[in-house]
Amino acid sequence: MKRESAEYDVAVIGAGLAGLVCARELAREGLRVLLADRKPSPASTIQTTGIFVRRTLEDFHLPDDCLGPVIRHVTLYSPSRRALWLESPHDEFRVGRMAKLYSFLLDECLHLKVEWRPRSRFLFSRPARRASIVHLQTPSRIERIRARYIVGADGANSAVARDLSLDSNREWIVGIEDVYRRTSRPGMPRFHCFLDPVLAPGYLAWVVDDGEEIHVGVGGYSDRFEPAAALDTFTMSVREITNLGCMRRIERRGGRIPVGGVLHRIANARGLLVGDAAGAPSPLTAGGLDPCLRLSTFAAQVIGNYLRTSNPAALAEYSGARFRSRFISRIWMR
Repeated sequence: MKRESAEYDVAVIGAGLAGLVCARELAREGLRVLLADRKPSPASTIQTTGIFVRRTLEDFHLPDDCLGPVIRHVTLYSPSRRALWLESPHDEFRVGRMAKLYSFLLDECLHLKVEWRPRSRFLFSRPARRASIVHLQTPSRIERIRARYIVGADGANSAVARDLSLDSNREWIVGIEDVYRRTSRPGMPRFHCFLDPVLAPGYLAWVVDDGEEIHVGVGGYSDRFEPAAALDTFTMSVREITNLGCMRRIERRGGRIPVGGVLHRIANARGLLVGDAAGAPSPLTAGGLDPCLRLSTFAAQVIGNYLRTSNPAALAEYSGARFRSRFISRIWMR
């Protein structure tokens, strides 16, 4: 059964951090926004560790109760486990309580009259006069909505990117981690980074302990290791650091992380990409959420200008070629 189309200025597909922020900013632009996601809640099936770096904390308002304690200490480990201890006078990192943060952002969207469609999977879109007809699969029917513009915030393997003939990610790593809740007295918050070509080929392994939660994870190229087995081996090897026997595991997370940098063609007259779909993460610096927030905020401004003026030149500002120059050194270093 198909339901006749409703009309919106923008349909945002995907309610991760990028989609939630973009939908909120679009609503602040005075646009009528639909936010759709295949999940029942943005807080379910979280994939990211949620590390926010200092520049993000300084430039964006994030509720304090959605963030863990400040981390100023970092230890780097060579493949032979030689350690380099670093300390910063600044508040360098905070780990987001992502379920709580996503719920907060959704509440802000709803307050701004964004229409929320959970359990709605993007199928395809069709061009229409000055708009697109977007087909969404819900549990009971196929719903058709009319949108003047589409935002693809649907992850590294974006269906929206393919549908709009935009660029798609070709290179990614796979990350997996366990999250533990402390049941013992907290220690000094510290970020441990391990270079290990066997357990984390092409990337790194990590232990992030902010005194309340501990995230233990590995990442690497999927054709060069078995992620779950590598995580089990790594977890056993760092027990002297983490004292996990006193912790309670509360969650396992995992997913693809695009590492090729911002894609070249990420916008056209019908829609654009944000977040992982646009190749925005910067996993080398543990700052993947910073470009996600910046790109999503900027995308909302660009869309607002484009829909108000109908001038294609407004979309030229949202150019992957321009953004890529900022990531070239990071790609080379990785």
